[in-house]
Amino acid sequence: MEGKVRSALTWILASGSWVSSARRSRVAMSGSPGEERERPGEGRETRLRVVLRVRPLTCTETRRGDRRVVHSLGDGAVHVSAARHDATFGFSAVFDAGASQEAVFEGSGMRQLVELAIDGFSCTVFAFGQTGSGKTYTLMGPLAQSETQPASPALLGLMQRSFACLLEQSRSRGSDLALSASYLEIYNEQIRDLLSPGPPCALPLRWSKTRGFYVENQLSVDFESLEAIVSLLLQGSQRRRTSAHALNRHSSRSHALLTIHIRSRAPSACPSKQGTLCFVDLAGSERVKETGSSGELSVEANSINRSLLALGHCISLLAKPRGKWTHIPYRDSKLTRLLARSLGGSGITLMVACISPSSRCLSETLSTLHYASRARRVTTRPLANRVSREKLLQTLEEEIHALKLENLSLRQQLCLPRVPMRSTEVPENLPKACTSWGGRQPWLSPDPSGDIPDGPSHRATRSSCDNQPLLRSAHAPQIPPGHSTRLQQPNTRSASVPRLPWEEALDWLAEQI
Repeated sequence: MEGKVRSALTWILASGSWVSSARRSRVAMSGSPGEERERPGEGRETRLRVVLRVRPLTCTETRRGDRRVVHSLGDGAVHVSAARHDATFGFSAVFDAGASQEAVFEGSGMRQLVELAIDGFSCTVFAFGQTGSGKTYTLMGPLAQSETQPASPALLGLMQRSFACLLEQSRSRGSDLALSASYLEIYNEQIRDLLSPGPPCALPLRWSKTRGFYVENQLSVDFESLEAIVSLLLQGSQRRRTSAHALNRHSSRSHALLTIHIRSRAPSACPSKQGTLCFVDLAGSERVKETGSSGELSVEANSINRSLLALGHCISLLAKPRGKWTHIPYRDSKLTRLLARSLGGSGITLMVACISPSSRCLSETLSTLHYASRARRVTTRPLANRVSREKLLQTLEEEIHALKLENLSLRQQLCLPRVPMRSTEVPENLPKACTSWGGRQPWLSPDPSGDIPDGPSHRATRSSCDNQPLLRSAHAPQIPPGHSTRLQQPNTRSASVPRLPWEEALDWLAEQI
């Protein structure tokens, strides 16, 4: 009895996940190809690529009389000159204040990273640095952009340019790629889904031998056009936690991770490739004394700094030769757990260090430069993710079986005639409103807010355990005009209108209690 009650509660709470629709378009990426670089060899040690971007002085810093203490020397070198501080640092590339967004995209190696993701590698790009140093601008472009007021093409960040490059590469190669996206944030050590509608709730972080660390029940949305993925990016960014303090009027209070899942549908006996392209926008390190944070802002700052400290500790240990490695404390924070494969595993990583040239920010600038210098010594052993044809067929068969059972469950809930099914039976001991394959319930159902989406919608899936296939979304049942999907009392509904499945589950639960 307790198991049935728990199953009904889980299904009721999981109901109502709809994602906004997207239009289709064809967009080609313009620009000259970047410089030729050595392609990382599979299974061979590859160093992390670290680039540096120096933002311009702000108007406030100029009026205040701050001096410029960071100077680019060319050939990937930067010099810091100030009282009691005189040092030179070297990186894969350095972009000064006059560098355009396109120059950063081409010079950082992003185009090659997109190609590697298509070939089945796990690729990660993350920006880090002091608060207000230009991390979010480098990745996304101007903050003041929306679907109705898009940013100028020249100001688009690494994300939008990578999306366009990915779709362009897909068309030029003639490959049949299945693309999906997931977007989450780590706020005060809680993982939240930025694409799932409704109030934010904490998602569990799991580990398995085959997948490593992963977020359970995270929403993944399929897309096929540039407009669709940019819409998801803006939708998630608007839900991300931001606040204002003395150093930044739009300070990110959480770490954000946008992951593009790329699956190639290989012909005949060729193995299928499954690559990822992950963008990580780290919240900026900050000193409470300088930002003037207090109350909730102070708690957020402490959480941000702790996770960044854990990340720095892992990087310091990984920078040592592999033979001298001790235990790498990935479990010290959820950020390091999610970045474990990118930092010391089988992925390929690009780090973008963002700094301010102002003399007032010298201490944080030096900290970022030392941090980035250590990261250059970290090595990974990239491995492409390939799935054999037999395993892929088995996964697809399990998914078809789950869809058939989900369809049967929905037909029963809507009192529709049962369609004969082969080798597919639903256990009779489950309550009518809770019937589903393996005791798991369909993740997507009519939106409880009463708004039924019109037109085509994104296909969405939620991550599940290793031995259970993902349940795909279905179009919502047509609700008669004038009837919403909100919870109503049983005796107020007309007998001609079918009761909604989550209402039946709630009534069944009340009877059991």
